Amino acid sequence: MNYGKVAFIGGGNMARALAGGMYVAGYNPSNILIADPLIETRDRLANEFPGTIIRADNLDVAKQAECLVLAVKPQILSMVCKSLKDVVQITKPLIISIAAGVRSSDIDLWLGGGLSVVRTMPNQPALLGLGVSGMYANEQTSKKELHIANCIIKTSGPVISVSNESDIDSVTAISGSGPAYFYLLIDMLATIAKDMGLDPKAALDLAIETARGASEIAKQSDETMETLISHVRSPGGTTAAALDYLDNSNFRDIFTAAVTAARDRAKGLADQVHEEAKD
Repeated sequence: MNYGKVAFIGGGNMARALAGGMYVAGYNPSNILIADPLIETRDRLANEFPGTIIRADNLDVAKQAECLVLAVKPQILSMVCKSLKDVVQITKPLIISIAAGVRSSDIDLWLGGGLSVVRTMPNQPALLGLGVSGMYANEQTSKKELHIANCIIKTSGPVISVSNESDIDSVTAISGSGPAYFYLLIDMLATIAKDMGLDPKAALDLAIETARGASEIAKQSDETMETLISHVRSPGGTTAAALDYLDNSNFRDIFTAAVTAARDRAKGLADQVHEEAKD
């Protein structure tokens, strides 16, 4: 795996996940460049990924990049892109953005236009190589560049490509925010178990291991989720009592509304960034 020099602007968790995935996959460390203004972050990255190029100045790494990964907060992405515009217009790297809620057209505009831009939405488990990412590429992106982006991103977990950029908002609501939904369910189960009298550690272990086992079966099985539920839900049994209560409480409608709210918020943030960029 070697696609030239890949430079990360920002050294936060998601940049660390992707750079770490490349590192573990055997990418030449000297071709991984990361820029971050915080010395503590740079020291941590240097310790975690020996041989990689770590710098404080974005321009130091951007001018060498054949692929430029934008891994800064959405609120400052416009400013960062505009500061890199002159260099990027000379080098014309493949652009990968992991900033939530920022459209590829805005990124292209801020960088001077005419660039191949890939948007991706990784999630927190990417830190363990267990993430899943949605990916969208603009029209300028060639098949070769799309392949390169896919290979880089999939080092932290599977990649799901979407053909419409608006679908990234749905990906954000499902997998980007998704880990928090599962953490909430685990926490609720553990709390209920404690209230029922179980030891706190035992309660948490039961909830976590049940979630892990269920997700692994779901991943390995060719059966639908409805069928897998039926294997656990015996007529008149304990699981049926719990699920019947949830259905009668409109749990599905409530959860659907919650995830839809996350999707709508992602779209709203993109609209907001777009409008602010006009100022």
